[in-house]
Amino acid sequence: MKRPLVECIPNFSEGRRPEVVDAIVSAIQHSAAIQILDTSSDPDHNRTVVTFVGPPEEVERAAFAGIKTAAEHIDMASHNGEHPRLGAADVVPFVPIRDITMDECIAIAQRLGQRVGTDLEIPVYLYESAATRPERENLAKLRSGKFQYEQLKEVIGTDPDRMPDFGPAVVGPAGASVIGARPPLVAYNVYLNTDNVDIATQIARAIRHSSGGLRFVKGAGFLVEGQAQVSMNLTDYRKTPVYRVMETIRREAERYGVMVTFSELIGLAPEEFFIDTARWYLQLDKFKPDQVLEYRIQQAEAESSPLAEEEPPVPAEAARPLKPVEAGPPAPAQFAAAVASGEPTPGGGAVAALAGALSAALAEMVARLTVGKKRYAEVEETMQAVAAGASELRRQLLDAVSDDVQAFDEVMEAYRLPKDDPGRAEAIQTGLARAADVPLNVARLALDAMQLAQQVATQGNSNAVTDAATAVLMGLAAVEAAALNVRVNVIGLDDADSAARYANDIAAIVEQARELREVVVTAAEERAGLA
Repeated sequence: MKRPLVECIPNFSEGRRPEVVDAIVSAIQHSAAIQILDTSSDPDHNRTVVTFVGPPEEVERAAFAGIKTAAEHIDMASHNGEHPRLGAADVVPFVPIRDITMDECIAIAQRLGQRVGTDLEIPVYLYESAATRPERENLAKLRSGKFQYEQLKEVIGTDPDRMPDFGPAVVGPAGASVIGARPPLVAYNVYLNTDNVDIATQIARAIRHSSGGLRFVKGAGFLVEGQAQVSMNLTDYRKTPVYRVMETIRREAERYGVMVTFSELIGLAPEEFFIDTARWYLQLDKFKPDQVLEYRIQQAEAESSPLAEEEPPVPAEAARPLKPVEAGPPAPAQFAAAVASGEPTPGGGAVAALAGALSAALAEMVARLTVGKKRYAEVEETMQAVAAGASELRRQLLDAVSDDVQAFDEVMEAYRLPKDDPGRAEAIQTGLARAADVPLNVARLALDAMQLAQQVATQGNSNAVTDAATAVLMGLAAVEAAALNVRVNVIGLDDADSAARYANDIAAIVEQARELREVVVTAAEERAGLA
């Protein structure tokens, strides 16, 4: 059975306001059954790159949600940063990963481009494999350091070469979006021990293909955190490997009397990228990928070896009792006893986090009960994504149990400081903000769990639909309880604006959770024949 998988790596013109980045990522995550693999923000570039994967239709839906949210929160007229940009959702590429062709990814790009142009009234340019004109295949021909949002705004309505493929020939606050389909590329940056950006620019000119350098390299020089940076896209790391790029940069840097201090990867890269580099630098000419321990274990498990079917014998020396683990919540009976002990912690906030974790766990359970069932083959990929997402939420919410206890202790420690201590007031304010941040995060995560529960309640195994409804009820309990903790802690905040933001944020979450509870329980009752 084919299980098509598409990767999408949208680049958004925001890297300095975490709340905006969070809103965009949340919109992507909650709009479709996808899995977010990575989020990387750079304040100097003022840019965020999100990487997510999923079935084609789900990825297309999530990409639209991200573009729409970016357009609502980012005003390009006030945007500035080192990186060239045309719009809020600047570049949105689709990459075929498994059981899907480049032509199918091109079709996704075309459908999304048309929808963005029509529904959001944003000019859209198709690029790379989806380009409608040869000169638009290369992103650098559409956008560069010398031609960005400001320049496009001036000429889009009069220059035939700048007419968009979709949408109006007018640039609004959200700017324009470049949407396309391409093979995998690697975003890679190298930093130099100088603040002279001209040197980075000269090195970038020497290595990039457009000015006579390496065939599959695009590059530019920037000043980032006080260091000159050679920023690159390696468009085909197989034909132009990264070690060749790095060694060329080293030689060029020597000409200017500087050296490489470190390099960085933006987002993700295929494992082959790292293996080829290790093979070259270590001169492992006879190396084979199956010499990697983890690969060999995966192979053994895939072949249904004893590793996959039965536990090996436990050595006697490993059977002695382990010391109690400090981090994380205690076992259920111990946790209940700790709550009942009369001590102030763990209290309502920790219980709320645990309720949220149970909500995520139930959503994960129903998803796993759906995976592998022929009757639900059409939602196989969706359920796998839900299970993975719920597993991560469960982990974060369990971590929040301990976080809540720690936050409460910090507030108490601040109040215990002598009243004449000059740092007491600030410590109290910091503690109260932290004590509000933790339950606010719990409420957000619990709402995420409820939304996953909605998916399994409507699409998952019907035999477990009441478990999905229970997941939503547990999630609502977590949200409502966490909301009380947010509200009680912000009462003591001196910053009225900050207190109002907390109140508004938690109120919006509670409202969504209550509405979701009604929808999901009703749907579950109908599927279970209880209505």
